[in-house]
Amino acid sequence: MSLIDEIKDARLKKLELLKKKGINPYPAEAKREMSLGEASENFETLEKGGEAKWLAGRVMSIRGQGAIVFITLDDGTGVFQGLLKKDSLGEEKFDFFGEVADIGDFVEIQGTFFTTKRGEKTLEVKNWNMLTKTLLPLPEKWHGLTDVEERFRKRYLDILMDKEVRELLEKKTKFWEVTRNFMVSHGFLEVETPTLEVTTGGAEATPFKTYNEDFKLPLYLRISIGELWQKRLMSAGFPKTFEIGRAYRNEGSDANHLQEFTNMEFYWAYANYKDGMKLAEELYKKIALEVFGKTSFETRGHKFDLGGKWEEIDYRETVKKETGIDILNTTYDEVKNKLETLGVEYDGETMERLVDTLWKYCRKNISGPVFLTGHPKLVSPLSKSMPENPELTERFQIIIAGSEVGNGFSELNDPLDQLERFNAQQELIDRGDKEAMMPDYEFVEMLEHGMPPTCGFGFGEMLFAFLADKPIRETQFFPLMRPR
Repeated sequence: MSLIDEIKDARLKKLELLKKKGINPYPAEAKREMSLGEASENFETLEKGGEAKWLAGRVMSIRGQGAIVFITLDDGTGVFQGLLKKDSLGEEKFDFFGEVADIGDFVEIQGTFFTTKRGEKTLEVKNWNMLTKTLLPLPEKWHGLTDVEERFRKRYLDILMDKEVRELLEKKTKFWEVTRNFMVSHGFLEVETPTLEVTTGGAEATPFKTYNEDFKLPLYLRISIGELWQKRLMSAGFPKTFEIGRAYRNEGSDANHLQEFTNMEFYWAYANYKDGMKLAEELYKKIALEVFGKTSFETRGHKFDLGGKWEEIDYRETVKKETGIDILNTTYDEVKNKLETLGVEYDGETMERLVDTLWKYCRKNISGPVFLTGHPKLVSPLSKSMPENPELTERFQIIIAGSEVGNGFSELNDPLDQLERFNAQQELIDRGDKEAMMPDYEFVEMLEHGMPPTCGFGFGEMLFAFLADKPIRETQFFPLMRPR
């Protein structure tokens, strides 16, 4: 029998002892009158009042011997110390605690507040009840879960035992809270759009496939946050919309990418990509200050400051400077040979994919923050062309630490141009490009009814991972795990 099995066997016996005493080890109700955080915050008043109160939480430590035992409770709002004394609690209840209680159990304690000689806020226990009897132990306090796979598989224990993990996840929640409040304060309406789609739109990625049994219809999980749907809302007369939600891409994982993640996208009628750049910069600076309390960061071997002036760099010029390739005056073979000379791996053999891979090679040394503009139409199937050069588009990306952490457009609203680009994407699909964008001809029909000039922009939790200087998997509450 393993040590864990021995511990579980001993706790099962304690569980039976509780039941024999007529005690429900898993009651539905708790007598808790305040959280542990509130008890700490209002301690002086509670101590002076001298009134007995009920507190509750998970037992995180038990120490002492003889007639005195100290316990520490944690309820997620704070920690608080309890003192069990045989003479004040009573011999029967004191001894019974020692017989059935373990670290990890949830209990409620009633008593009066006082300060120990060491200055510790404490509740002298006059009564106690079991709320949840645990059968397995918590990880050791000073070692926790050291195996990465085990940490993610038992994320609930990882969060419980590691204060830094908990604070990181709380900070991530604030990241989206600040984003949501910013968008609402700027007049954007929060909307919900479909996550199951007949065709995936708004990005270039390999989708997850599923099936609707009722409609007998193959479907896809969305790869963007409702881009083509939010544009329909622009046509419907909503001037500003945004959505924060989950997206799914059936692709590889690394420090910056997951198959399931949260993004935000907004759409803004009567605005263009220049307007979007100003708003996005304002949002990023607000996130940096309100969530992280600073604008200077160091991550992935890069240092950058979001608080200063953001420069603008040109896609075509940057690629030419770094590789010697002029993307508007080149050939398929020239780009392919350059990638092979640079030792850059590429997936897909279309010109679009090769040019995109060439750019990704160039961006890795850019610390930012910068706005990348002047994208070729070849890699921007949903963006308006520039009037002065139809081969380039009114698009911007935000580059930080060698990666793209934001993407915006002056959205294409010419139905004939959009139809032509969708047809070009279909040709890529027919030639085997799994990441090419699926055409949505009903979207083209919407454009024929008319959509106002619109700016669209999106970013995701990769930005949070960069600012927190953590692999994106570390920032997930529950990362996807293979079954044992």
